[in-house]
This record gives sequence, C-alpha cells and structure tokens, in this order.
Amino acid sequence: MNKLRHASLAGAAITVMMLTAACGGGESSAGDDYGKAPAGSSSKIGDGYASGSGGYGSGGASGSAAAEKNAPAKQLAVREAPGIGPVVADGKGLTLYRFDKDTAKPPASRCDGDCAKAWPPVPADDATATAGLDAELGEVKRADGTMQLTLAGWPVYRYAKDAAPGDTKGQGVGGTWSAFAPDGKKAGVAGGGDEGKEGEKEKQPDEEKPAADGVSVDDNPKLGKILVDGQGRTLYRFNKDSAWPMKFACNDACLDTWKPAKPVEKSAVRGVPEKLITTVTRPDGTKQLAVDCWPVYWFTGDKKPGDITGQGKQGLWFAVDDQGKKVTTPAS
Repeated sequence: MNKLRHASLAGAAITVMMLTAACGGGESSAGDDYGKAPAGSSSKIGDGYASGSGGYGSGGASGSAAAEKNAPAKQLAVREAPGIGPVVADGKGLTLYRFDKDTAKPPASRCDGDCAKAWPPVPADDATATAGLDAELGEVKRADGTMQLTLAGWPVYRYAKDAAPGDTKGQGVGGTWSAFAPDGKKAGVAGGGDEGKEGEKEKQPDEEKPAADGVSVDDNPKLGKILVDGQGRTLYRFNKDSAWPMKFACNDACLDTWKPAKPVEKSAVRGVPEKLITTVTRPDGTKQLAVDCWPVYWFTGDKKPGDITGQGKQGLWFAVDDQGKKVTTPAS
C-alpha cells in the first residue's frame, strides 16, 4: 500500500511539471492580494450612496460584512452605473456579477474555494425580479450542495471588495468578471459580449487553449541570455510574487503596467528546459505563464523587441534567464 501511495505521489509530481497543473499545489494562495480589481473600476451606481470601507479587506469579507455578502438577494433592481450602463443589483444595492468561466447552458458554477471568498455566491432563496429585469431567475446546485441564484442561466455573485451600495469594483476583474446587464448578459459590452448561438455548446474552461506565441531565448547584449515571448518582449518576474506558496502581488494598477504573460504550448518552447515552463492560475481564475513556478509578465514600457527598460524597476522587477533564474545585472 505504501509503495502504491508513493508511486501515486511521484506521478502527481510529474504531472505538475508537465503544464497540466498550477505550481504551488494547483491552487494559488494569493493571500491579501486575492481578487483585486483593475485600477479605475470604483464607479458608483447612481447618486446618494454613502461611501465607506464596509469592513472588507483585501479578499474575503469578515463579520457582519461577510454575512451581508452571503445573504439572499431579495428584490433585484436595475440601476445605472456611470461608465458601464444599466446593471443588476440586489435589494441592498450591491452589484451582482457573472463569471466567464461558468456556463449558462447548462448552468454550472466554477468559482469555489478561494475564488468563492473573493466572489461570494448569492443564495438562490428569497430572490424576486423587478421592473426592467429581462432575464429569468433560476438556481444551480454548487459543488458543496448549496443552491446558487442564476440569472439567464448564469450563476450570480457579489464582489467582496464592493464596500458600499453602488460600487462596481468587480467590473472587468481579470477580464473574466462582469456586472449583469438587465438581460443577463455582460454589462458595459456592446451586444452583451455573449458569444455563440442558441443551442450551441458553450466553451468549457478545460477546452481553453494556451496561446501559441511561445517562449524563446534572446541573447541580450547587456543581460545575456533572457527569456522573451513570441513577440520578442522581455519576460520579467516580480520579487513580491512568490512561487511557493503561490502568491500574486501584482494586481490593481500594477496590471496596467505589467501584463501577465499568456500560457504557451509545449511545442512553442525554444531554448529553455520545458519542465521550467508551466501555467498558474491567478486569483481571478485567469491563466498565466510561469517560469520555474514564478509568474512572469511583460512590461508596457518596452516598446520593441529587445527592450529591457523594465529591468531593475523599483528594485523588484527582473528579467529571467534561460535556466529560469532572475537576472540581477543592471540594464545600464
């Protein structure tokens, strides 16, 4: 039995090294940085809502705030969100969201564990529609056996960092979270942003394909052999991130400047040991390329292939060499 168990563990370790699971045990433990919204997404719905912290930290809520985020929706309302348009809110004015990695046909929720702490599922009980809401209410059974509210088939969530009625801080987080429009589609997107036709099978998360851009080695005259993406952009790692346990410290406004590199196919890896190239899951559910289990990014300040203007920024950002190690050589 012990031999069988040891063999199973060895097999699991190999699997982790083969791009089929995230580093750090598969689930990222982003801690205080879990689920942060992009910069500028702190708009309010309508007027007259008082601001306040609401008691929500960087991630899940606590105390009475947590209870409020997990409370039934009561009577849903349609409200106007500046810069977004009409959105659906619960009976207390908290914005309701949908997740691109869920499905509506059939309804299925894929936000569990830490994800559900940042995005509390809305219970199915005690929810009623209101004038202007054009989507059918329903329910779906979650993995833990609880029933979650659905709107037009899509599971419904609140965002833990929406501190006050009217906040829309969850809009656009990770490119996968959107406030509900009154018809159940994505608010703030022309045509609702829903792809596919009636009756067609919706795309499942496990069907997503890594980008084909690839990873290769560039012989930089100042830094030596460094990793670049398929467009020749230098790849960097961030000292405040962590490979073990997995932690993502670049969130919010940071992502305006440092863009998470997309995962790649194994066949598109050149000049670097394939075992070093993996995929990790960010707190918002999106996938990111990792080198030696460190999430890597490209810098918006690099304007052409070969640029290394991000090297040594703030003493925290460094290019990565062909063995997966950070390069500390100054750029100038």
